[in-house]
Amino acid sequence: MRVERVPFRLISVATAAIVLAACGQKQSAPPPQTPEVGIVTVQPTAVPVVSELPGRTSAFLVAQVRARVDGIVLRREFTEGAVVKAGQRLYKIDPAPYIAALNNAKATLAKAQANLVTQNALVARYKVLVQANAVSKQDYDNAVAAQGQAAADVAAGKAAVDTAQINLGYTDVVSPVTGQVGISQVTPGAYVQASAATLMSTVQQFDPMYVDVTQSSLEGLKLRRDIQEGRLKTTGPNAAKVSLVLEDGRVYSEKGKLQFTDITVDQTTGSVTIRALFPNADRVLLPGMFVRARIEEGINNNAFLVPQIGVLHDQKGQATVYLVGQDDKVKIQPITTSGTQGQDWVVQAGLNAGDRVVVQGTDKVKPGAQVKPVPAQLPPPPAPGAPSADMATASGNANGASAASAASGANGASGANSASAAPAASAAQ
Repeated sequence: MRVERVPFRLISVATAAIVLAACGQKQSAPPPQTPEVGIVTVQPTAVPVVSELPGRTSAFLVAQVRARVDGIVLRREFTEGAVVKAGQRLYKIDPAPYIAALNNAKATLAKAQANLVTQNALVARYKVLVQANAVSKQDYDNAVAAQGQAAADVAAGKAAVDTAQINLGYTDVVSPVTGQVGISQVTPGAYVQASAATLMSTVQQFDPMYVDVTQSSLEGLKLRRDIQEGRLKTTGPNAAKVSLVLEDGRVYSEKGKLQFTDITVDQTTGSVTIRALFPNADRVLLPGMFVRARIEEGINNNAFLVPQIGVLHDQKGQATVYLVGQDDKVKIQPITTSGTQGQDWVVQAGLNAGDRVVVQGTDKVKPGAQVKPVPAQLPPPPAPGAPSADMATASGNANGASAASAASGANGASGANSASAAPAASAAQ
């Protein structure tokens, strides 16, 4: 049996043809699709410069009802927590000792008045007699002095009667202002003292209500410098708008007015006190509540608004955004924010008019990637009066998106390296 050998040259040619065919099939694979991202085109916007400061509420009027005479409390004539009028009687102190003192003062006054009548008649008689040399000049002078002393006794008697009447009036403990009365500190039968100024109750006026907030002297200095350099335009000292954020995160329905700013910096805290006045007809605000006051201090005409979902944060906490250039390639851009307005970050540095910011699909892109930009579909803003978004949550979401984007980029790079390694291994084989 004869075995024919195939030449080695023919085997090499056939192998090369198979390898070339395989490579041709790999090169004919369809190219990857360009990712689609939602963008917003930013433009300079007039944004109010708002300072959000912590504060506490305090009553418009606070009147402490204290005892002004000594005595036993006979009765209480109000309901705790009720609204009382100015001049309304709250307590009755035993008036018997003061009625007796008034009667004694009146009797003393009547005695002094009777003595004054006698002295007046004596002076009138001596005046005629002294002219006729019937009495000495010394007797006449003594009669005039006694007349003056009797007149002084009458004046002292009248003052004693007035004092007794005032003390008797103090047995009716009345409300000094119109407001809401608090807890009664004494009960019927209790002994109160004027010398100790015994506290009996407190009446407070809640409508309107004061809100005292503190601002650091550094923030006040920056604000004044921005106004002087023209970066901010004030709306006028009497037109500043103040709103309140309550403890549950809701915005108070009424707007307030700035009353004054303290002109002295607290040496211990380095802050100044700002007082605002708010209507409180519904008694929503109570004295001592912790609130946050948003004070609109001016207008920044060169700010940019970027949706919060489009702002990322790197590991150092630096805020960044993805920008789409004219060639539809993505680049990362650091920005400087100065707070939020609704669902947007207020960007004061890092962006220019017409920049296209990626706000949807940030986890699909990385710097230098080619993308297909389309207008972003954003959710509608929340209804007015809804609880404000937690800043920590928004920041955490941004950090999470940044981490997801970085992880996506790392995975994409790993996949690309694996894909490029596969043909090399195949060629080596």
